[in-house]
Amino acid sequence: MSMVPLPGLAEMVEMISRERNLPRHVVTDALREALLKGYERYRKTTQRDVTFEEDHFANFDVELDVEAGGFRVLATKTIVEQVQNPDHEISLYDVQQDYPEAEVGWEVTDDVTPQQAEFGRMAAIQTKQVLAQKLRDQQRRLIQEEFRDLENTVLQARVVRVERQTVIMSVSSGFGQPEVEAELLKRDQLASDRYVPNAVMKVYLKRVYEGSRRGPQLQVSRADAGLVVNLFANEVPEIEDDVVRIVAVAREANPPSRTVGPRTKIAVDTVERDVDPVGACIGARGSRIQAVVAELRNEKIDVIRWSPDPATYIANALSPAKVVEVLLVDPEIQQAHVLVTSDQLSLAIGKEGQNVRLAARLTGWKIDIKEVESYRAAQEEAKAQGLPYPFMSSEALQRFQRRAERAALGLEEKDYEEQPYREVEDLEEDLMEEDWLEEEEDFDYDVEFDIAQPQE
Repeated sequence: MSMVPLPGLAEMVEMISRERNLPRHVVTDALREALLKGYERYRKTTQRDVTFEEDHFANFDVELDVEAGGFRVLATKTIVEQVQNPDHEISLYDVQQDYPEAEVGWEVTDDVTPQQAEFGRMAAIQTKQVLAQKLRDQQRRLIQEEFRDLENTVLQARVVRVERQTVIMSVSSGFGQPEVEAELLKRDQLASDRYVPNAVMKVYLKRVYEGSRRGPQLQVSRADAGLVVNLFANEVPEIEDDVVRIVAVAREANPPSRTVGPRTKIAVDTVERDVDPVGACIGARGSRIQAVVAELRNEKIDVIRWSPDPATYIANALSPAKVVEVLLVDPEIQQAHVLVTSDQLSLAIGKEGQNVRLAARLTGWKIDIKEVESYRAAQEEAKAQGLPYPFMSSEALQRFQRRAERAALGLEEKDYEEQPYREVEDLEEDLMEEDWLEEEEDFDYDVEFDIAQPQE
């Protein structure tokens, strides 16, 4: 069989493999596909009067001999008495010249390699273009395979450059592979970060892009709540050992106003009675939480104790404010009134409502902060009107009136199911699937502020 020589083939494969960090077999497979595409281009260019179907060359292949430095084009053909399609069929007479035992219906491999001079400049250009594309595709595929298992984890990243409002960073998987480019979009950046070339920081791998695309194949974030969770998991051994569990997290990395700094609330719990989950996350003299705060450029972080009791959980979530009482006005729509003293009112609400907003996201309840003395006075007026609570929403008021009408008629009151809470035993599966890690834009809770002045 004839062979088209490719001088320096072994050295070329070795060089490409080393420069692009691709296995040798990946490079040779890409080269085989490129040579086959070049052959198809050669055939279509030299036989313009022939109509080639999409799968016309499906039975063709390239045999590449790296050591010998050459290749040949082979076609698998069916033996027939009379040939109608020479690319897919071969006559019995021609085959029996070399293999007398051949019969009709057998399949044989035929060498269809063109002469080197006939291969043509067009085919050579096509081969070069396809090879470059195949190598890029192989690199993307390897990146996707390598980083797919690292999604939702923290990686070390280095700033490479800034393109418009997108920061291009290089990340390493930690497996000894060269760094791979990732993009940090504007919405995933922190205002307190300085994205200067060669700056090193930790990022959260949000997404590995599937398929071929221009630009980086990875999307990372500095603003995702998952970054806080993973940083705590790395700093707190009790979380790694499943002694302390992270139940929920609410983060406002980029507040709507520049006068308000970034802040995170994280709820933790434990299955061990003698373990303080909040203290474990804070560490001795705040050493553990300070490591997380330093990585997040002094972002304020509140670690609170999760509770299956909604009232206790809401009171804890409003930390550092001291709560007098939590009234679960309507468990069906998860509406609660939180009573605080006048000196705790601004602290409970937070600057521009940030504290109560994050508490609402963390607990899933609609929280109304009320000054306790004014609320008690309004409560007396509500009782006079036959209402259980003042400041009830129209939806809650309508349901209360319907229940009152059913009770007056002697009908059984509907048993309203309370909001189900995740049991501690189920939290490990939640953490693995990270179902509770909500995107920042997914939260849309209505928080009302009724800042009543204390009565003189």
